[in-house]
Amino acid sequence: MKSMVKKMKAMMASMAIMVMAGIAGPAMAADPLVDVAWVKENIGKDGVVFVDARGQTDYLRGHIPGAVNTDYGKSGWRVAKDGIPGVFPDDPSDLAAHIGSLGIDNDTHVVLVAPGSSSSDMGTATRMYWSFKVLGHDEVSVLNGGMAAYLSEVDGDKNPVNPLEKGMPEIAAKTFNVALREDMLLNEEDVQAAADSGALMVDNRTADQYLGVNRHGAAKASGTIPGAVNLPQSWMTDNGGGMFRDSDTLAKLYQAAGVPTEGDQVSFCNTGHWASIGWFVSSEILGNKDAKMYDGSMVAWTNKAMPMEAQIAAE
Repeated sequence: MKSMVKKMKAMMASMAIMVMAGIAGPAMAADPLVDVAWVKENIGKDGVVFVDARGQTDYLRGHIPGAVNTDYGKSGWRVAKDGIPGVFPDDPSDLAAHIGSLGIDNDTHVVLVAPGSSSSDMGTATRMYWSFKVLGHDEVSVLNGGMAAYLSEVDGDKNPVNPLEKGMPEIAAKTFNVALREDMLLNEEDVQAAADSGALMVDNRTADQYLGVNRHGAAKASGTIPGAVNLPQSWMTDNGGGMFRDSDTLAKLYQAAGVPTEGDQVSFCNTGHWASIGWFVSSEILGNKDAKMYDGSMVAWTNKAMPMEAQIAAE
């Protein structure tokens, strides 16, 4: 009996060591951000799918081996609703079917790869990341710096040294089931109620749009949501490029903008693209799980004639 107990303890200790060593599988590594080194270590791993959101021409010329391609603007990630562009679909079944067609199921660790040329460009990945979270899928990461970072490592002749694959791979479709998090989907009444209850409105647009100097072509009025503070999305990355700043620097920038790193807040922009960058930094990098995003943003807000304020009326 004693020998059996000893064997059981030894087995449990061995299992614990395996888990600590990362043997439990790739899903354990689903941090919000992964780097190029992580990508190279996980190419070809079961359960990991790289989703390249570049245009198809660039994708076909060379992508991370095994990566699949999606069209950020046309594959159902963002749709038009009541004349408002770029919102999350009321019925996400088509989006779920598209995700499944990419070889992704509910056990897949998805790694989103934006082009990576600028902070705004990284919004392609952060908006899809937010969509996965809304769909109930937590095993999702963003490649910091996007494909630009992956291609930046070159040899003496300036040829990329990281492995690349050309053409369109054959993909075995899977079933992706939705577990919708409706609390992440805010309409105008939800945003107004949040503001009335003391949540901070965070405008991730450029300063000129925040002040009311200029506005998006589909917006019906200039300015911002009353009481909002401005934290441009371009602050989130190094020199406005594709690499996110470290958390300590981001916290200092938030303080400078008057945005706490905890507490209720709602990020918005024009159509929920730049706002996804602000939400990603607040919620996923800085860990404020009380942060939310309003994907309809100023286009939907002004089309519904909701309250506005403008520091400079430049019509």
